[in-house]
Amino acid sequence: MPAAALASTTPSYRVGITTNTRGGWEDDVFLSFREAREAGYCNVESFFHYFVKFADRPEELQSRMDDLGVRFVTISNGGPMDMGFEDPSRHKQVLEDHVQLARFIRGLGCTHLKINLGGRRPEGTSQEELRHMTTALAELGRRCTEEGVKLAIHAHMWSKFENRSEIDFVLNNTDPKDVWFVLDTGHITMAGIDPVELTRTLRNRIVEFHLKDTAPKHRGGAASRMEKPDPMVAPVFFPLGKEGVDFQAIVQTLDRMNWKGWLTVELDSSPTRPPKESARISKQYLDNALSLKPESFCSA
Repeated sequence: MPAAALASTTPSYRVGITTNTRGGWEDDVFLSFREAREAGYCNVESFFHYFVKFADRPEELQSRMDDLGVRFVTISNGGPMDMGFEDPSRHKQVLEDHVQLARFIRGLGCTHLKINLGGRRPEGTSQEELRHMTTALAELGRRCTEEGVKLAIHAHMWSKFENRSEIDFVLNNTDPKDVWFVLDTGHITMAGIDPVELTRTLRNRIVEFHLKDTAPKHRGGAASRMEKPDPMVAPVFFPLGKEGVDFQAIVQTLDRMNWKGWLTVELDSSPTRPPKESARISKQYLDNALSLKPESFCSA
């Protein structure tokens, strides 16, 4: 079904799924989109490296999406892009690359650019690096705003932008109209932060949630930092319903403030079942536990 034929109503919550799931979806992005559609998701999110060959022919990519009956939530940054936000000598290239990506996804109907900030060094992110990152993000956010796209930064375990002090520093030192936030319930929990409290604190500065669950023992924020495991051997993120994240409390908070935005299901790996089955488990949870309306999954 072409994207244009999807229902025209836009609910408060628009549900998508990130499909670069290890265990079956990581090597064929269009297979992942097709199977996500079969599992009940019309909105999909992925990474730029899958679409480099479409950079100068977005109409061809849009045609593929229409044939599959899906549309993009957003396309994230990543290789082959320069992501050295912490290095002033690389800022010119970093900014150019990301503004080009913002233009590319705007042409595909996306309204925000979700970005990661590169791998974390063993010693962590220094205050100097954090200041340089913030300077670059402030400028990129301003340029994205000019392009009609919201810049939304994603706090991610094992990245340069991981913990509460780093989140607070960047958001307190950038303009809220230019720099927004993606709240990943799994990564936030494993960083020792309560995602419910962070939702209440950041409120409408959040443009998207990445929804993944954690083990119940981590509910409210993991007690200690975990080194990065092999997600195919010892996963720390699970389909929704594991009870490590209080999704009902998050949605109640969003309802009270009349929040509108993206709820994007995500699972980094699916080692014990095909990704399509994990996607179905999460959709069933959203249907039954959170009572999300069908139009949340398939609205234009």
